[in-house]
Amino acid sequence: MTSALPVDPVFQLVLDAPRARPSASLPTRLTHLFRELASPDPGRPAEEIEDLIWALWASHEDRVAEETLAAAVDAMAAGELAKAKPLLDHLVGAHADWAEAWNKRATLAFIEQRDVESLNDIAETLRLEPRHFGAISGFGDICLRHGHLNEARAAFQIALSINPHMDELREMLRNLSPRNLMLH
Repeated sequence: MTSALPVDPVFQLVLDAPRARPSASLPTRLTHLFRELASPDPGRPAEEIEDLIWALWASHEDRVAEETLAAAVDAMAAGELAKAKPLLDHLVGAHADWAEAWNKRATLAFIEQRDVESLNDIAETLRLEPRHFGAISGFGDICLRHGHLNEARAAFQIALSINPHMDELREMLRNLSPRNLMLH
């Protein structure tokens, strides 16, 4: 059963993600890492490249902002969601151009099943960093939760076009294949 969740505006950003240009302020190093990650056989383990991308996304010129993001992530990992929310709200207010602050707030909203808020934050993440395979796969997860299987499949395929080494998404796509879905 599908819901009336407003996925269309975010879905357009997801569809445009592989063709969109990221913000000019992103480091050249990130662009090189994405090229390396897209390679079917990168020169080093894909997990290492992914870790470097996540580290660059989480980095900020403001050391206090970085520490605040780390504190929010730690709070989420500890299940202290009420502690993480004001930290992330502060970060997106103070650093509206920081894609990873928006992405982490989207993740928190997803965990708390505030899917409309999560979609809004995913949209902002993708406006700032269209290659954000984590945000795109998060969009797919929200679509799954609401029964939007075609949109979920498309999101996972797009995330895989950016990061072909996400084996868990490949498995999800296999499970979502129409031939594998059974009607009850």
